[in-house]
Amino acid sequence: MSRPIFEVIALGADDAVAAEAGGADRLELVTDMAADGLTPSLETFAAVRAAVGIPVRVMLRMTDGFGAGGPRDVDALCVRARALRAEGADEFVLGFLDRDGGPDMAAVRALVDAIEGSRWTFHRAIDRAADRDALRKALAGLPGLDTYLTAGSALGVPDGLPVLREEAARTRAAEPGYEPRLLVGGGLRAAHLPYLRAAGVDAFHVGAAVRPGGWSTTVAPEAVREWREALDTPVPVP
Repeated sequence: MSRPIFEVIALGADDAVAAEAGGADRLELVTDMAADGLTPSLETFAAVRAAVGIPVRVMLRMTDGFGAGGPRDVDALCVRARALRAEGADEFVLGFLDRDGGPDMAAVRALVDAIEGSRWTFHRAIDRAADRDALRKALAGLPGLDTYLTAGSALGVPDGLPVLREEAARTRAAEPGYEPRLLVGGGLRAAHLPYLRAAGVDAFHVGAAVRPGGWSTTVAPEAVREWREALDTPVPVP
């Protein structure tokens, strides 16, 4: 099994530098974790991009929740996405549901067009979807989609472990709609790693877990390093 990918949430350049120093492979850049992560400013992105050499995935989400809003809201988010793209952003995180719990295909397609083929993650909106399998199949083939960030359940990883194991098997089998990488996050604990890695999961995402003082403090390099070392410990895969 290849070295697992370790993604860390960053709110700014200090977080980014600490995460890279601790061994993170990639950042998810957001602002306002009280709203579960919104789109950062252009200035914040530029500062982070200048501070680190690892990939940065930028959140595209302007309000709390998993709805995109009306056409004007989608247009405004597309404007921000294009501005970030012009600033040098080339990886993103996005995902919206409609009122029935299905993927909001109009909003997602508009943003995919705005980011011009950049790679992107469909975030934890999948954990609130009415039908996870149907969502994946509806999104299959969209340009740039290479990752699903999921806990397997809206309640978090502890509740979602059976779903994650099943979806990891379907990803390994490259079933239609399951080709994108599974990135596990949302209540992830180090104790979950052996189970998930044995199931074939090879990408992990944390935020508060590497901030011993909570969201009011910066990422701790030593906490990132502990996760990195745990992920680098070999685990047999059936």
